[in-house]
Formats: sequence, structure tokens, C-alpha cells
Amino acid sequence: MSCPPRGDVSVRDHFGMSAAFFFGAMSPYSWFAAERIGTLLPGAEWRPVFAGGLFTAQGRVSWGVTEDRAIKLADCEARARSHGLGAIRWPDPWPTNDLLIARAMIFAQRRGALRRFGLTAMRMAFTEGLDLGQASAVRAVADRSGVSGDEVAEAIVNPEVKSALRAANDEAVALGVFGVPSVRIGATLFWGDDRLEAAAALAAGPPTRTPG
Repeated sequence: MSCPPRGDVSVRDHFGMSAAFFFGAMSPYSWFAAERIGTLLPGAEWRPVFAGGLFTAQGRVSWGVTEDRAIKLADCEARARSHGLGAIRWPDPWPTNDLLIARAMIFAQRRGALRRFGLTAMRMAFTEGLDLGQASAVRAVADRSGVSGDEVAEAIVNPEVKSALRAANDEAVALGVFGVPSVRIGATLFWGDDRLEAAAALAAGPPTRTPG
């Protein structure tokens, strides 16, 4: 896939191209992208997915359970520092099942609170070591982000919310989403936190030239 070169990108008009940001709350790379996308792609639509289901659909597993785990953990810790996010405090265990938090994000999306809820979840996971695989942790995220904990507790077992999450994952797979974070600009997909600037460059379009 051809992508514009990396580099510093200023926010400009997006020339009508839609931007979608696919992320999973248990992905540290999703967290890095989520902290920056508001500046680089402020109009992007946030699209939560169940990363575990995405891996299954693609016949993959999280790098957190592969032989690359130690290298990737170190990379995440270095990247967090470079982004000014401080030291990572890894949940124990990590990775864990992100099904409940993904359902909660679908509910938060319906309440118009997805960005706040999603960022709170990722910050609590990677700066406080919160295990988002636990229902009590999901409720803690709700309480911290100003979403009703009681309603979230009901939502994560609600059949309609479960179906909505399955549909969200199916749509992501159909659009070619291979992993998180991914940003889709028009019909072009960028996978990885390190591709966020390239996605923003494409969305911004060619730089305006001044007459010479």
C-alpha cells in the first residue's frame, strides 16, 4: 500500500475524505494513537473493536503472547516516554480479555461519550495497571469518566450491545482492518501508531503552494 512519507504534519482541511480510527482499549499502541489523534485528525470517527475477536477473525494472536513480547514491551515503554506519557504500569496479567471493555465502549459510543470513556480506560490500564478484563474495572472506568456505572454494568451483559459489538468487528474486518490501531482515510488503511502522521498527511491533502 502506497503511503505518503513520514514527517511533521500540520492540521489542514481534509478535503472531504472521511477518517475512521479503529482501536482496542487493551492495546498500548492504540493508547499512543488515541492521545495524539485529536491533534492530527480531530475529525476522525472513533470506532471501538474487540481486539480478541479481531485476532480470531484474522487467525492471529496478540504479540503479548509471542516470543516478541519482551522486545515489544520495551518498545512501548520507550514510545510512551517519547510521547510524554510517562512510565507504563502494565496490568497483571497483560494481555487480558478485552471483551467486556469493548462492549462498554459500544455503550459509551451510544451515549456520545466514547472518546472520554476510551481514553480513560486506556490511561487507567497503562498508567495505573488496571486489568480491564474485570467487570469491576470496567465499572471503575465508567465512574472515572462520568458514565453511569450501573448502566455500564447492565450494558456489558445486554444482548443488543453484544450484537452491536459483533457487527462493529465484522464491519472492521470487511474494511480490511488487520490490527489496532488502524486509521482509514477514504479507502486507504494505515495500521500502527507509527502510521498516524502518514494518515494525517493523506487526509490533509497536498500542501498549498504559494506563487513563486
